[in-house]
Amino acid sequence: MALESGLLLMLVINISLAQKILEEVPVQPDFDAHKVEGRWLTIQLATSLRHLVLPTDPLRLSLHSIWTRDSGDVDFVLFEIGEGICAGLNVTVHPTGLQGQYQGTIEGGSMHVHFISTDYNNLILFVRFEDYEVINLWALLARRMDEDPTWLEKYLVFVDRFHLQKAPIFNTAGQCSEMWLR
Repeated sequence: MALESGLLLMLVINISLAQKILEEVPVQPDFDAHKVEGRWLTIQLATSLRHLVLPTDPLRLSLHSIWTRDSGDVDFVLFEIGEGICAGLNVTVHPTGLQGQYQGTIEGGSMHVHFISTDYNNLILFVRFEDYEVINLWALLARRMDEDPTWLEKYLVFVDRFHLQKAPIFNTAGQCSEMWLR
């Protein structure tokens, strides 16, 4: 009974900390989702749980592009790439009513997205997945592979503030995305 109480207490503390972090994540003032439509490249990626994005993992998830719908929903076009695998995945998130914040579901869990900061050529994106554990991902995205030092500095402030670990990046290029997008 004491073990169950202890586990329950740990779960409540973790949920409380997860909610606190979510509330501390900023968003872009006057964010316009239509201006982030199109192709994006991942420049930097960081996570709260590094073991989920190890370089030795044979499957890679890569953001390809972002699109909006008339309803205000935002679609993320992702690709899962691995040994002989190229699978496209569309993830749709819905406006929460709060500026620059969206939520949706993915494979039985929930997903929260915050558009942190953007000049619409560079973008800092926060994505939180919640199922049996909470995973926070932070991405620095750009329209081109050039790494802008100003945006990199902004991004690294968040990596330090939220105690994140850098993760390997994977950008979809070539035949995989071309075959799927036809």
